[in-house]
Amino acid sequence: MLGVSGGIAAYKAVDVCRRLVDAGAHVAPVLTDDAQRFVGALTFSALASEPARTSLFEGPDPIPHTALGRHADLIVVAPATAKLVAKYAHGIADDLLTATLLATRAPVLVAPAMHTEMWEHPAVQANLAILRGRGVQVADPGRGRLAGGDEGEGRLAEPAEIVARAAAVLALGRDLSGTRVLVTAGGTREPIDPVRFVGNRSSGKMGHAIAEAAAGRGAAVTLVTTADPPVGISGVEAVRVETAAEMAQAVLSSYPESDVVIMAAAVADFRPKVVADDKLKKGDGVPEIVLEPTTDILAELGGRKDGGQLLVGFAAETGRLREHAAAKLAAKHLDLVVANDVGAPDAGFEVDTNRALVLHSSGTVEELPLLTKAALAEVILDRVRDALGAQRPTGAGQEGTA
Repeated sequence: MLGVSGGIAAYKAVDVCRRLVDAGAHVAPVLTDDAQRFVGALTFSALASEPARTSLFEGPDPIPHTALGRHADLIVVAPATAKLVAKYAHGIADDLLTATLLATRAPVLVAPAMHTEMWEHPAVQANLAILRGRGVQVADPGRGRLAGGDEGEGRLAEPAEIVARAAAVLALGRDLSGTRVLVTAGGTREPIDPVRFVGNRSSGKMGHAIAEAAAGRGAAVTLVTTADPPVGISGVEAVRVETAAEMAQAVLSSYPESDVVIMAAAVADFRPKVVADDKLKKGDGVPEIVLEPTTDILAELGGRKDGGQLLVGFAAETGRLREHAAAKLAAKHLDLVVANDVGAPDAGFEVDTNRALVLHSSGTVEELPLLTKAALAEVILDRVRDALGAQRPTGAGQEGTA
């Protein structure tokens, strides 16, 4: 999808559109009202792969932003004005382009263009920093002649450069091709009797987001989960389990063929030692439930590492976050630990956002801002990709790549 916002550089977006089509892309143009003050929608309709769209409320599709967002492999915004950047950074969706940007999980490349004074303004740079922090790619403007005859930084990147960056982002989007990724999700349930169980609040949202993102990046994904994956998650082989023992069996059997294991599930540490055959009755008095430890799947995987597999654990804590996560990283021979405070209202269980620390076996610690779980999944996979690249010798490509 090619988004065009309202700056004088909109005329260069015509060349970007033509070059994308010539390169073999199917281009769907979306123009803001302000963009149409500089260049007509008919021009893009004539050059692109389908007619230009300009409104949330016109056309045959009642929810065009959702359809565009889901079908896009990449969204390029050129030019991206200061207004567009600000609205995107702060989640304002008041037209088709900004609504689509918020409705997509596709990678996004923005190419800002504005006068030097605007480009250098702290608000603009802060907004771009927000977008970069969320994984948005930015084709920085160049220096040259600007509207009005003056010169300076803020000139839209050249169309050829924007198209080259778009091709690079698309290639990066399949950066896990040939990689076999095993993901766990959800909270296990340890039965007390046929009706009751010992469990936890994990919804599986984080693990499902990771599985979906990994499949989107070309990985062959096996998802071992206690929860139903969302409808529409494609490219993922789902294995349903319920107890820690069932999860251990499924994970350990798939482990030898896996390149990466991401243990996002909240696995019970203990289970009832004896499971009643019949429902326990209240009239029989308060039962005494004796617990025994379950298999520590992460520790078992860490002990079986053959040197080529990458192991990522999660640490759900309610205090001393960095200390507990570092101990887990070392004790279980992990490559990465993603730690979060599940006591925070905007992070942890049953919500769509998360705030995490990422600890690397190298000693690096990253403190991430509040992100959606989908965005956090992409950050985790970025670190997985980087770690895999560091493990592989120079010149050794992944299966299925040149």
